[in-house]
Amino acid sequence: MVPQVLHKFLTARPKNASSMYNGTIGNDSWEGRGLMTEEILRNIHRYNAAQTIINEDIFGPVQNDTIIIVIQVHTRIVYLRHLIVSLAQAQGIETTLIVFSHDFYDPEANELVQSVDFARVMQIFYPLSIQTHPDTFPGQSKGDCPRDINYQQAQILKCTNADHPDLYGHYREAKFTQTKHHWWWKANRVFNELEVTRNHTGLVLFLEEDHYVAEDFLHVLRQMQISCSTACPQCNILSLGTYLKTYNYYGDNKKAEVTPWVSSKHNMGMAFNRSVWVQLHKCAKHFCSYDDYNWDWSLQQVSQQCLKSKLMALVMRGPRVFHIGEW
Repeated sequence: MVPQVLHKFLTARPKNASSMYNGTIGNDSWEGRGLMTEEILRNIHRYNAAQTIINEDIFGPVQNDTIIIVIQVHTRIVYLRHLIVSLAQAQGIETTLIVFSHDFYDPEANELVQSVDFARVMQIFYPLSIQTHPDTFPGQSKGDCPRDINYQQAQILKCTNADHPDLYGHYREAKFTQTKHHWWWKANRVFNELEVTRNHTGLVLFLEEDHYVAEDFLHVLRQMQISCSTACPQCNILSLGTYLKTYNYYGDNKKAEVTPWVSSKHNMGMAFNRSVWVQLHKCAKHFCSYDDYNWDWSLQQVSQQCLKSKLMALVMRGPRVFHIGEW
């Protein structure tokens, strides 16, 4: 089913292959994934400081109407390969900037991302990951309370977070909270810090490594953006995905519906612009302190408790973003 020309994205290269970063960072090579934490941190800070845009010489500079696609990447490289294949087949993909945001530094994943030749590409790296902070916060430090210890036992142990179990009586697990930390960091990084996007007012589409896009997802996203200006001026989130198991493409492929944004339904393939981000950013305290490790449930809390008007979504009834894990 995958065109022959795209098989290169599905095939892992030998572990000792050189990792090229468009000739701008260097020609480093690694054996496997056995890098020391200090070396990983140095590489992360080097990439983040460089802010290199691969293929900008081919596709030209980013414009204000360029759709920015931000992909949150962890360690599931097989899924990531298939996401990249789906992006490669999308109509108009050459007009976008794809920002891969990693919370795990992996030479194999870097080589894969840097081999993308069908659009502009940038890599950013979450610098406070479990990988780079294995024994200190925001990783799991040695003094942290065990997850299932009760409050009274925690007080006797005097572990670091003894006074702060969650709503269900459990103590913090870094491997779960990292996803929320990473999501908030990458949104701040894209909207507020990256030179190429910090003044960008167009759409930013959020995907994850285990998503898969339809060939017309960009066309549909632009049509949704146009429709909002007249049909739904109150809509501030565009959602391309769905978790429904069944849907009628013949009847619903061109239909969208307006609905209050619900985290468990509309968090896949969601897009918004800077004006929405400015509102969300003002609610940073609500987002970060809400007692849930899911970024989407925290965002729903922001919508319900902090924003002047709740988030409203324009949702495609025939989805253009799919969850590979569901399939």
